[in-house]
Amino acid sequence: MTVADDRSTEFQRARSAEQREIRKQAIIDAATQLLSEMPVGEISLRELSRRVGLSKTNVVRYFETREAVFFELLNRSLAQWIEELPAELPSAGTHGAASPEAVTDALARSLARRSLLCDLLSALGSELERNLSAESAREFKLAHGRLLGTLADLVQRNITALTPAAARELVSLTVVCTAGLWPFAHPSEAVAEAQRDPELAGTRVDFAERLGRTLHVAVTGLLTLG
Repeated sequence: MTVADDRSTEFQRARSAEQREIRKQAIIDAATQLLSEMPVGEISLRELSRRVGLSKTNVVRYFETREAVFFELLNRSLAQWIEELPAELPSAGTHGAASPEAVTDALARSLARRSLLCDLLSALGSELERNLSAESAREFKLAHGRLLGTLADLVQRNITALTPAAARELVSLTVVCTAGLWPFAHPSEAVAEAQRDPELAGTRVDFAERLGRTLHVAVTGLLTLG
C-alpha cells in the first residue's frame, strides 16, 4: 500500500469532530502552500488533492469544491488579521484619538503585509463564489459577514466619529478596493516590464499608498455625510 493509500484510508476513518478538523486543516495547509506558488485561478481540485496526497473523492468529503476550500481559507485568514490588527493600529496621541487618516493608512499597510488575504479577497467575486451550493454559500457568507461586522466594530472604536453604519460601509469599501487594487499592484511580468517605461510610470500602483489614500477619501466623505 502506498503512502497516499494510507492517508486516504486514514481520511476515510476520521469519525470524530476533532479528527475531521485535523483533516480539514491538512487540506487548508496544502491550499495555502499552493497559493504561494500560483494564482487561485490556476489551482485545480486535482492539483490540491495531489498536494494533500488524497483522491478528489476524499477531499470532497470535507469541502464540496475547490472554491469551498479557498472560501474557508479566506475566512480563517480574515479572522487572523482581525485578531492581530489592534496591535497595528495607531495609539491615541497626546491630543486624544489618532486621526482618521492615520487609522486608514495603518489599515492599508496592514493589509499590504498579508498577501494571502489580499489574493483571496481579489478572487472573491470572480472565483470563489462561482462553484458553491446554495447552502455552502450561505454558510460561508454568513461567517464572512460576521467577521466583517467585527472589523467594522474595531474600525468604529478607532474612528469614533463614524456611526456604526458608516463603519460598516467603510469596511465594505475596504474589501472592494482591495479586490480592485491588488491585481493592478501585482501585474504580470510582461506588464511590470512595460511599466518601467518612464511614460508609464503613472500606471504603477503602490497598493498600500493607493488604498490608504482611497480609504482616507472615503472616511472624509462618510464623516461629511454624517
